[in-house]
Amino acid sequence: MTSEIAVWRDGAVQILRIARPQKKNALTGAMYGALADALEAGDADDGIAAHIITGSDGIFTAGNDIGDFLATARGTGGLDKNVVRFIRLLPVVKKPLIAAVDGNAIGIGTTLLFHCDLVYASPDAMFATPFLDLGVVPEAASSLLMPQRMGYARAFAVLALGNPLSADDAVAAGFVNAIVPADSLQATALDAANRLAAKPPEALAIARRLMRGDPADVLSRMDEEVAAFRQRLRSPEAIEAFTAFFEKRPPNFRKSV
Repeated sequence: MTSEIAVWRDGAVQILRIARPQKKNALTGAMYGALADALEAGDADDGIAAHIITGSDGIFTAGNDIGDFLATARGTGGLDKNVVRFIRLLPVVKKPLIAAVDGNAIGIGTTLLFHCDLVYASPDAMFATPFLDLGVVPEAASSLLMPQRMGYARAFAVLALGNPLSADDAVAAGFVNAIVPADSLQATALDAANRLAAKPPEALAIARRLMRGDPADVLSRMDEEVAAFRQRLRSPEAIEAFTAFFEKRPPNFRKSV
């Protein structure tokens, strides 16, 4: 467990807080592992009825730690197994997963929301998936789930063109339930979780499984994306994108083609 993922229990609700504000809550392999550990432990605990995931200091998450990606691109690291483990866990979490999003939700910060049962966002929430700008491809089955939920044209504008979405846009797109003030965001998520905790647990589990459907297609798409993502991480385009990021300059993809 890493101190950058805070996990605690409030009654029958497990809360997972991303707490690396000095790096805008960017996720490392260890942090992915801690999130996966907590979700698995909560699912196995009969005293836990629901999970809440949230950020800290006005940021949900800046997405993956770019340093990890650059290490992989340069051949000094690999796509951490905990990244894949967390992503593949999302469609098979047994208990309701609720997100409370304040501030930026970048990359996985947006794509994981399509696996949540309820999502609440502050007025300052902003959602973006700059995968192509980094020379990589969508992940967490977003290439499947976002077109299904939002329609192809809107999903393409977000995933390929890189258009960000405001909180209002996200509600209109159908993956955020409501916009609530930042200072009541966690309380709103906790109230919803407690309402779910009061339901008959077996009936809730069956209803949730029926609504979510068979996760086989989602897991299959995730595996396709992971294979492509691994390949792209070592591509000249990705190396140029990550290097430009750290050098604070625009990338020049033409020289890498």
